[in-house]
Amino acid sequence: MNTQKLKEAEAAFLARFPKGFGDPGMEKIRKSHNVDRLADFTRANVTEAALSRPQRFADILLKIVSRSSMVSRFEKPPFREFLDALNSRDKRHLAEAFRRRLFGTKKREGFEEIVDLLERYKLARWTLVSAVPFYFAPAKEAFVKPSTARRIVAFLDMEELHYKPRPDWVFYVGYRKLVLDIKKKVDPSLTPNNAATTGFLMATM
Repeated sequence: MNTQKLKEAEAAFLARFPKGFGDPGMEKIRKSHNVDRLADFTRANVTEAALSRPQRFADILLKIVSRSSMVSRFEKPPFREFLDALNSRDKRHLAEAFRRRLFGTKKREGFEEIVDLLERYKLARWTLVSAVPFYFAPAKEAFVKPSTARRIVAFLDMEELHYKPRPDWVFYVGYRKLVLDIKKKVDPSLTPNNAATTGFLMATM
């Protein structure tokens, strides 16, 4: 990681917003994204009990994606159609994939199963794959927006990270580690959640 560029970006952001994301100048952006409220909803509703009821879980997934300000409005209707098109067996499969991704030890397996299901409907997109895990654990998981991820990787000279348009577990793990490493090196006011960590960089690049 190019630490010098990171520290320059940190200084530039704090020069504009001295209190980081707690600064009054950031209030409008905080309200527009409202990560905390959607994270609370996700943790309260994405439970192992909900996962045992695939139709109920599909409804919860739709609410999370529909309410997310970080998922493109162009991706939301196709995602609704995707969930409506799944038969009961595929909904059970989707719920089990999320169980593995969020609660199990086979997180990579769950990730890849989610990607495979979405790919059948040409919806294997980073935002749709990473949104729910991010809101479930916003201090541990990463939200991957392709343009943001590519620019941050290039900006910080992370040549070992190879972005792929199709969601890929190896890139995800490396990108998440990068985000967590950034958090350790900058002022805590810039990192209330992992999406904010990448957001402050995007605002200064």
